[in-house]
Amino acid sequence: MARAPLLQISGLSLGHGGDPLFDGLDLVVQQGDRLALVGRNGSGKSTLMKVMAALVEADAGEIVLPEGTRVGYLEQDPDFAGFATLGDFATASLDPAEAWRVEAAAEGLDLDLSARADRASGGERRRAALARLLAEAPELMLLDEPTNHLDIAAIAWLEAELAQTRAAFIVISHDRAFLRRLARATLWLDRGVVRRMDRPFAEFEDWRDEIWAQEDVARHKLDRKIKEEARWAVEGISARRKRNQGRVRELGNLRETRAAMIAREGGAALSLDAGPKGGKRVIEARGISRSFGDRVIVAPLDLRVLRGDRVAIVGPNGAGKTTLLNMLIGAEAPDTGEVTLGTGLELAVFDQSRAALDPSRTLWESLTEDPEIGASGRSDQVMVRGTPRHVVGYLKDFLFDEAQARAPVRSLSGGEKARLLLARIMARQSNLLVLDEPTNDLDVETLDLLQEALAAYDGTVLLVSHDRDFLDRVATVTVALEGGGRATVYAGGWSDMQAQKGALDASPDAAAELPRARKPAVPAKAQGASKAGLSFTESHRLAALPDEIARLEAEIAKLAEFLSDPAVYTSAPAKAEKASAALAERQAKLDAAEEEWLTLEEKAAG
Repeated sequence: MARAPLLQISGLSLGHGGDPLFDGLDLVVQQGDRLALVGRNGSGKSTLMKVMAALVEADAGEIVLPEGTRVGYLEQDPDFAGFATLGDFATASLDPAEAWRVEAAAEGLDLDLSARADRASGGERRRAALARLLAEAPELMLLDEPTNHLDIAAIAWLEAELAQTRAAFIVISHDRAFLRRLARATLWLDRGVVRRMDRPFAEFEDWRDEIWAQEDVARHKLDRKIKEEARWAVEGISARRKRNQGRVRELGNLRETRAAMIAREGGAALSLDAGPKGGKRVIEARGISRSFGDRVIVAPLDLRVLRGDRVAIVGPNGAGKTTLLNMLIGAEAPDTGEVTLGTGLELAVFDQSRAALDPSRTLWESLTEDPEIGASGRSDQVMVRGTPRHVVGYLKDFLFDEAQARAPVRSLSGGEKARLLLARIMARQSNLLVLDEPTNDLDVETLDLLQEALAAYDGTVLLVSHDRDFLDRVATVTVALEGGGRATVYAGGWSDMQAQKGALDASPDAAAELPRARKPAVPAKAQGASKAGLSFTESHRLAALPDEIARLEAEIAKLAEFLSDPAVYTSAPAKAEKASAALAERQAKLDAAEEEWLTLEEKAAG
């Protein structure tokens, strides 16, 4: 028996003074639908959802909603003005007798309903908005990025709630794991057209690629036919002018059809340059801890990060992930212990608050007035990893058009702000990249490109994220903050961590096996390493190696600085050749010394 439509859209057209976002769009949402709404940032997903929620009026078209059907909408930035507490906001639309629904949702989301709304974090606001929507229990839920700012525990709870709900829902999300768990069908908004795939989200990318391949074949065939007809028109029309006017008109129609084809937008040109290679040891943290009053964030922790590692830090909101991250890069001092950074580090930071972006500046100014990438703001050029680029051309690499170059940052969507911040970071060399919640607001295609750029990056990455799929694809090591200051290091990403935790739960003694289960060049967690396992000669050598490593690093830095001047290769070629040989020799010695130091340290730790 066919299900009755909950929502029906016919002939929808909507524009913002320029090219329309949609034109003649048709869409049907039925009872029980669990739909993922996907598409590029800026394709109009949020706008379409606002049209469904009757918050935005279309230029043309019809929207039919059966009488009595309730639609609930979770927007990305709900307005908390006029509400003293998060509980006041969450219960505002409910009868007092139904307030228990909010309390039940708040318990599952670990939300304090008495918290002041004006001081709430992004995660607390998102939880309050979700508690309100779930308590209202509408027949159709429209969820715009529901997992943004949520920790993994809250995401898992929300997944379970949506998996058992009888309501239909449409969800916009970048979280592949979330969509794979929930979506039974996918709506793909692409160049103003909505296509529907009635298969699980896990099959979306293959389906999308098939459609793109079909488009490419059709475009190629049409181009070939136009070329053949155009040749005929030049060579044969004069002989039979009257008889072939229809064929000439058909050639014009073919050209109009080809012109009407909207070309696929290319992907953002994401590229990272690690620059000069630093030493093998990037970060050495010994006995670091941090507390706020009686609350222990990190108990004494030893952690070693080596060149090329991708270290993910995970844990609940408020566990101290960003605090640990800041301690590891030297931005925040630990209460106890010390952090030693390798020499020659060039740091680039992607912060979750996007604090590096001034909302009042234009995109142009955000790139050309950045001293970190060698831009003064007095020209239309920006230095991109040592090469001058026109600012508009560089912005186009990140999918911004020329009209946006002079627009203020405040006008950008969340995904566009993330791309602009990536443009700033990728304009300069770095060999230590810090990514604090980089996946928020990015579309699936840009996430793919970011993952590919990180895979090709020769530097080291420190990462904080709640995106389980992203963690699995990127991380080689996961540091889990598990409460009470306890931090545990696991090999691999999120799924690897879960498997290892399962093994530990089954056999607590297996904890001692974790370091041996990891790859050789992975930082290990050691507690109270002693030198008892070393001979006298080895202990003496271990004590001497740090000074030797520091000396080699200093020599390498001087040689690299000398060779960085292009003129030296023409003015003093013999010196340049000798310095290059010396640099290679020192680098080999440094690698050997660091390898020896690591071996002795591990032997000393037992």
